[in-house]
Amino acid sequence: VTRPEGQALELGERLTAQGFLPVYAPLMAIEAFPEPSNAQRQLLLELCHFEHVIFVSRNAIRHGMAWIEDFWPQLPAGIHWYAVGSSSAAALSAYGVKVLQPGSDMTSEGLLALPELSEVGDQRVLIVKGEGGRQHLRESLQARGARVEELEVYRRALPNYMPGELSERIGGGPVRAVLLSSGEALDNMVSLLDTAELERVRECVLVVPGARVAAAAASAGFDRVVAADNATDEAMLAALSGLRD
Repeated sequence: VTRPEGQALELGERLTAQGFLPVYAPLMAIEAFPEPSNAQRQLLLELCHFEHVIFVSRNAIRHGMAWIEDFWPQLPAGIHWYAVGSSSAAALSAYGVKVLQPGSDMTSEGLLALPELSEVGDQRVLIVKGEGGRQHLRESLQARGARVEELEVYRRALPNYMPGELSERIGGGPVRAVLLSSGEALDNMVSLLDTAELERVRECVLVVPGARVAAAAASAGFDRVVAADNATDEAMLAALSGLRD
């Protein structure tokens, strides 16, 4: 289980309940920005002028809503609020807003298929996200005529491992499957392991969220790849079902 530290326990408990033995090896560290910059502060002050606010992850909700509530103890009305996944939608709903989300297609492409985002000419859209990352969502909305801003509220970083520690966790024992929640987790794993360590990990099955990450895993030399429908606990557990045989 490679989710960031503090975000893997629920999945681990569900794995244990189904007879698996979870091993924890975070492949991403989440670092919140201590306070908004002047540019970020201006976006927060202008929140009421946005028609759409999109959160790309639970981390974006956790850190973004902390800032938003500092500036807006009562959230402004008239905004469409979006989350990409079902667990993110549940987390955002806890703030008392009606959340739009794309159902089973928990991707930027699924989000872009929502009717509320089909006609956004000259409308303001705020994407709350981590530093960097894919630009597909922003570029697609801009192509539809939207005025898009990004509020970056955290950064993703490589976790800190001692030499050989990560390999020992996921490539040095009876680990049969590695669950990756994103393409960036795959990239981090490849960068943190040397050639010999990667060869050992290639003996495991990689469970990844969707065809795009599966293709990236194949390009990285992994030929035992199972594509889950998305990155939720339910989808990952369903993709693991064949490993019982």
